[in-house]
Amino acid sequence: MKPTNIPLDELEKIPLFSGLRSEELQAILAVAHYKRLLSGGFYYQQDDPAECMYVLIKGQVKHTRVSQDGKQSLIEVIKPIRPFGLAAMVGDAGHPVSAQAGEDSSSLYWSRYELMQLVVKTPQMAINGMRIMAGQLHELQDRFHQVTTQKVEQRLAHMLIRLAAQSGKRVKEGILIDLGLTRQDLAEMVGTTLYTTSRMISQWEGQQLVVAGREKVIIRNPHGLIRIIEGAMEAV
Repeated sequence: MKPTNIPLDELEKIPLFSGLRSEELQAILAVAHYKRLLSGGFYYQQDDPAECMYVLIKGQVKHTRVSQDGKQSLIEVIKPIRPFGLAAMVGDAGHPVSAQAGEDSSSLYWSRYELMQLVVKTPQMAINGMRIMAGQLHELQDRFHQVTTQKVEQRLAHMLIRLAAQSGKRVKEGILIDLGLTRQDLAEMVGTTLYTTSRMISQWEGQQLVVAGREKVIIRNPHGLIRIIEGAMEAV
């Protein structure tokens, strides 16, 4: 799908462009570029200059960060239709994370210069961008709080509930999280080891809280996971 083929009502669903008039959406689309990446390719890497902002329209993108000691952590998984690389909207900044295609992906993108021109002409876009970045900061603060105050089983349960809310699909067995996430990915997202994550998921399968498959999880009992988050139920 090329930018010129995207209906304006689809463009309006993108949070960054919410509330914009049709003529404003048309102007944004007129200067949009289109990029396809095969699975494993990078839109940008950590600390690269933030030269472009993207909106994912197909596929999946993983945000990862490498610490000073070389340890990689999976920060989040982006699904359509979401903007990423918003650092390009705030001046001469570098990307704080890497953005790698988790599967074959397509995105719209705009250069920093084009963004600055659009923001001047479309103040609502700047307001939307600040709201999105504020929401992302709040989520990161919440996750930091979890790492410092919650047990591992609480963090893992919290992460599964969050992923279910963001991209879960209702199926016969429960709520399907099908993001291509390995148990190592889940371990990185909650700051623990693969062994610990695998052990907990196996325990939860035995308690009929979840069903784990290859790179997917079905939550069978969301209330059971919420009880773990609240500390009312310990993993055996």
